[in-house]
Amino acid sequence: MPRLAAFAVPMLLAAPGAQAQGVAQAQDAGFLEVTSAAAILYDGPSDRAARLFIVVRGTPLEVLSTLNQWVKVRDMSGDVLWVHRSELGESRHVVASTLAAIRRTAQPNGELVVQVERGVLLEVLEASAPAGWLRVRHRDGATGFVSAGEVWGR
Repeated sequence: MPRLAAFAVPMLLAAPGAQAQGVAQAQDAGFLEVTSAAAILYDGPSDRAARLFIVVRGTPLEVLSTLNQWVKVRDMSGDVLWVHRSELGESRHVVASTLAAIRRTAQPNGELVVQVERGVLLEVLEASAPAGWLRVRHRDGATGFVSAGEVWGR
């Protein structure tokens, strides 16, 4: 049974900046994903705030609130950060939150297609799969069903 390693790990950036002041307005919780090639995550809603991480296209982020063109988000690790709205779009990916099994059928004992490690990005092909399952594709082409409990981003 093949195991595929994670390919997207946030990179810590050291950059000075001033944190913007202000109170964010609440918004319905949900997920968006990074649509640009890479996005910088800041510690505040300003280009002058400290740059903390870079995340790659497809990375899902949980929306907590917005302030003008800035979106306050939570990443898979639980970090709360800010990203410019122009970097985000509709969520079409999830991330393996544990060693995740992609199976040929949407059943716990279904034939194993591949196992992916925590942090691996998976494209959601069908969110309306049987309850508790998502039909996904790995970047190498492997497709199948993953339990919703083994991924983050939905």
